Amino acid sequence: MASVAADDDAFPCKLTIDIPLPTPRLASAVLRALSVDKELSPLVRRNFFLASAAGSAEQTVLRTRYSATTNRMLRVATNGFFESVSVALQVMQELDVDVLHEKGLEGLERVQGVEVGMEGETVAGG
Repeated sequence: MASVAADDDAFPCKLTIDIPLPTPRLASAVLRALSVDKELSPLVRRNFFLASAAGSAEQTVLRTRYSATTNRMLRVATNGFFESVSVALQVMQELDVDVLHEKGLEGLERVQGVEVGMEGETVAGG
């Protein structure tokens, strides 16, 4: 119990970020992509895990808990986190098969693997 109190004293600035994703598979993919990179500063700690959205049994929410020594360190760390999340989401949006089928093929003529003039329809998820 004393070590938890000492940790709270050393890292008093805390933030929890929840990012909902459409499926557990996509949430897990983002978790794995982001957890590869360690925090650069020893003044910041970060923990990732998947959580369920309210009223759902599926773990589709990427929950990230930050602790830092100062508000400035917390801000710098979370800015980098949001940049990394943005890249991961853009890659999934452009390359992930499930996301492509969910969106349909409209406007995707120049995406790798989609032929010009190809027609498609949105697949109802299930």
